Amino acid sequence: MSPSAPRHAIHQLYSARLARATRPYRARGAGVDRCSACMLVRHFCMCDYRAARQTHAAFMLLMYDDEVLKPSNTGRLIADCVADTYAFIWSRTHPDPDMLALLSRSAFQPYVVFPAQYTTPTRMTSPARLHDNAKRPLFIIIDGTWREAKKIFRKSPWLDHFPVLSIEPQALSRYRVRDAHGENQLATAEVAAEVLAVNQERKAAEYLNQWFDVFRERYLAGKRQQHLADDNALTRLLDDQTLAKNVDT
Repeated sequence: MSPSAPRHAIHQLYSARLARATRPYRARGAGVDRCSACMLVRHFCMCDYRAARQTHAAFMLLMYDDEVLKPSNTGRLIADCVADTYAFIWSRTHPDPDMLALLSRSAFQPYVVFPAQYTTPTRMTSPARLHDNAKRPLFIIIDGTWREAKKIFRKSPWLDHFPVLSIEPQALSRYRVRDAHGENQLATAEVAAEVLAVNQERKAAEYLNQWFDVFRERYLAGKRQQHLADDNALTRLLDDQTLAKNVDT
């Protein structure tokens, strides 16, 4: 990782999870030389281009035990792009005290991002109601396989009193890095981009979507041992950033 790219919550959680591991985690492609920060094959590392932005929304990732160790995880992309991103390993019986303290901060209004069919109508909130609250929204995104995510949602009583925001995807997932439960199931970073959009932070949403495309393209290229075309997701992102700067000035 480039010295100019500071560590964020996911990097810190990754280090902590490795430190308490009793045996090596053997993900697919475990023998590949990867960047320890972006988890891409070393020569496709994208860390030098990472730049977190200040947003009104904050995010809290509640991750299943080994999710933070997976190179295919996209939760780290949220922390890459959104400055106020927090991350914790989920425990049913021993919730992290720092996580509970974050959820009780008076500056935040937490919302659990989860499909509507898994909760009651009285607990649901709508995008329009997000702006009725003067507090900053803290969007809680459960990060794991679909089976793991449902388990976390059902067995986390400290989340039960927070409203639930359900996202209706505007398009099919672009992920293709690992199998999804269904075509309408988005990757974690795609969910966060949808959340930013409904929170009326469309520039941040677009940036996260573009960063997700950079990761997806480079992950698949490394996996398939392919070369990137000259016109690739990163060059398009950098061109858009340059254009935006010129417009602003």
